Amino acid sequence: MSDYLPPLRDMDFLFNEVFDIPAVWSRIPALAEHIDADTAKAILEQAGKVIAQVVAPLNRSGDEQGCRWDAGRVITPEGFTQAYRTYAEDGWVGVTGEVAYGGMGMPKVIGAQVEEMLNAANLSFGLYPMLTAGACLSLLNHASEALKAQYLPAMYEGRWAGSMCLTEPHAGTDLGLIRTRAEAQADGSYRVSGTKIFITGGEQDLSENIIHLVLAKLPDAPAGAKGISLFLVPKIMVNDDGSLAQANAVSCGSIEHKMGIKASATCVMNFDGATGYLVGDLNKGLNAMFTMMNYERLGVGIQGLALGERSYQNAIEYARERLQSRAPTGPVAAAQAADPIIVHPDVRRMLLTMKTLNEGGRAFSTYVALQLDLAKYSEDADERRSAQAQVALLTPVAKAFMTDMGLETTVHGQQVFGGHGYIREWGQEQLIRDCRITQIYEGTNGIQAMDLVGRKVLGDGGQAYAALSAQIKAFAQSLAPSRAEFATPLLAAVDNLDQLTAWVLDRAQGNPREIGAAAVEYLHVFGYTLYAYLWAQMADVAVAHTDDSFYASKLGTARFYFARLLPRIHSLSASVRAGSDSLFLLDAEQL
Repeated sequence: MSDYLPPLRDMDFLFNEVFDIPAVWSRIPALAEHIDADTAKAILEQAGKVIAQVVAPLNRSGDEQGCRWDAGRVITPEGFTQAYRTYAEDGWVGVTGEVAYGGMGMPKVIGAQVEEMLNAANLSFGLYPMLTAGACLSLLNHASEALKAQYLPAMYEGRWAGSMCLTEPHAGTDLGLIRTRAEAQADGSYRVSGTKIFITGGEQDLSENIIHLVLAKLPDAPAGAKGISLFLVPKIMVNDDGSLAQANAVSCGSIEHKMGIKASATCVMNFDGATGYLVGDLNKGLNAMFTMMNYERLGVGIQGLALGERSYQNAIEYARERLQSRAPTGPVAAAQAADPIIVHPDVRRMLLTMKTLNEGGRAFSTYVALQLDLAKYSEDADERRSAQAQVALLTPVAKAFMTDMGLETTVHGQQVFGGHGYIREWGQEQLIRDCRITQIYEGTNGIQAMDLVGRKVLGDGGQAYAALSAQIKAFAQSLAPSRAEFATPLLAAVDNLDQLTAWVLDRAQGNPREIGAAAVEYLHVFGYTLYAYLWAQMADVAVAHTDDSFYASKLGTARFYFARLLPRIHSLSASVRAGSDSLFLLDAEQL
């Protein structure tokens, strides 16, 4: 596997030329006092340096060693504890954390770039601080002032980690079925009892303490999801002065043996009358937990992008060096026995597909992160509402589309390597195994697609979608006539998505099966159309600087996207319009 190179130049391009993010920061007082273009560049350069030099070298060894479970203890692979200590001491666990509790106070758009670099370097390692950051976000937004003051500073420091405990052996997507119970105590705490599975970082040897956020029900709680509450359950109890006390009644029963992310501890956690503290209101636990889950869903989408970027970096280096056959037009490296495989059209197709999806995905994740910042920090109420609506609409697309494209990109990278991509020493097969989970956890991509169609598009009668569609059309129509090669197909793609959205809205009124039947293909049409919007913005900047190699590459990649990838929307749209009938032609016994 090649050394990981943080894509800082591309991040700088998006920040300063495509979205002009420093100008956004300058007009929002809460951000202007913390961040500007120079600060952002310095932060990302330093994060990239630590990640590339300290974290990335542990990726393959961590996969080979995996985590070990020993009588309730989890031992992470060699080097992880030292690397985690370095990462935490530099402040990166709390990069977007609130300054009042010891965080760095950076906006999400900075955090998203750090997440991409960390996950590209080592996804298993990246999951530990990711879960902590998500837990901190839920506590920040829903916990009492006393809990925030007691727990957030040590979590932002990375001395204490966080976990999210939702799933049970019988309850995954349908959380209303959970059986974990909480009983109120005289001192205001709760005794939490039950078993949770698939708990990332539920036990590890990286931090002094682990702060579990646990969904549970009181004995008299309403049935179903309306009766779920959220509790903070520390692995080790905490004294009033912040020092650690005795162990809580929390234990790790085992860890899972997985296809990928083997250096990330995926635990079975047992709560045996453990002491916990209510976060938020009783029976409103899902509201508090979804604050964390929505954060994680963009983060998981970024994981797909990150693994695709690592795959591309490996593949492009290999394709430039691997000699095999001659170019169709005749020898290119005449002094050598064969030409490098990058001369072959099919290899070019795979490499350009990878490059295009990665750079489009980076623009998408940056755009969504920017909307999160506007929703949180903007002093303009209309801008906040618009950003909140876009975040709600785009989060399922970010999670599902970027991870679906991430898997495609890791597979392309393996294919470029040929047989060498199938064996362990080159690192490509690990990227595929690691990437596969991103389409499953934090809500499977099928669930994300149904959320997009059923809740986000149908839920408000298409209003949020209509606003985004109008925004894209306005941009396309504002482009100069010389940009018609991008504006014309972008407008056509949006018109197609408009019509498809109206078709799904109409059909869903009379047939409840239509949403599930259309959802995945509809989300992909949505994703490709969004990428066209973002690629048109990038091309609009690049076309004025084609004497520079970076911009010429960006422009050529944009043209590849519009020529070879955007047309995928036509077959996907045809699948959507085929409806649900063909899915139910066979009885269950005939399948």
